[in-house]
Amino acid sequence: MSYDRIFYKINQQIRTPTVRLVDFDGTQIGIVPIQAALEKARERFLDLVEIVPRANPPVCKIMEYAKFKYEESKRVKDSRKKHKGGELKEIRMRPHIGEHDLDVKVRHAREFLCEHNKVRVTIIFYGREMTHRDLGSALFEKITQRLLDVSEPPPRAKMLGNRMIFIIEPAKHKPKSPSEKSQIPAPAAGAATPKAPPPPAILP
Repeated sequence: MSYDRIFYKINQQIRTPTVRLVDFDGTQIGIVPIQAALEKARERFLDLVEIVPRANPPVCKIMEYAKFKYEESKRVKDSRKKHKGGELKEIRMRPHIGEHDLDVKVRHAREFLCEHNKVRVTIIFYGREMTHRDLGSALFEKITQRLLDVSEPPPRAKMLGNRMIFIIEPAKHKPKSPSEKSQIPAPAAGAATPKAPPPPAILP
């Protein structure tokens, strides 16, 4: 039985002469007069809630209404979280960005990726900064290294006018929690360590 409505009639708000009554434990009591249903709810110190208003007669259930509404709101929030994501977010910065500001930008990018959104990183060059594109390459390296655990390896960056742009996609597999990471065995002695991604090739 689905409870997908936002508002519910409870107790004296229910005006129909008869209802199909469901007890608090799910037992189907059957069709009873509304006063009898209200009396049963009072005997249990619970509420009578109309859960299927379009039925004939409406279906009502005896329950703790406050608890029911809390659980329903939590279910709706969880459902929204599952459907969240798939958007293209953007963060912008200058090539001479400070370390603190870079940390903030990377933290925002991480949040977007964890919500399954793509992130477009735009590094904007002004004036003489155009002669220091190596700063953009260094930023690309820093950002991608810090987001490796929640992202796919990004494609190479492109220069479009005075802007260096690259897009980071969320990891296809859910990142491991810190506790799970701690259980991953250390690489054997002499084993090759993974190579860092090469700096971006700047397209004209």
